[in-house]
Amino acid sequence: MDADADPKPEPPPEPDLDACCGKGCDPCIFDLYDLAKDEYRRALRAWQARHPEAAPGA
Repeated sequence: MDADADPKPEPPPEPDLDACCGKGCDPCIFDLYDLAKDEYRRALRAWQARHPEAAPGA
């Protein structure tokens, strides 16, 4: 598969520490970030399976 047609997933941007208002929001911006990181990891594993030549050490 062509990597240009199937780009490597990018990690989500990490929110600034002061992005949280501290009011106990549900979900908090950091909860949303954790969910986005989980989705990124899933997408990255799937991408690496499609692109074994790009695996570390390959």
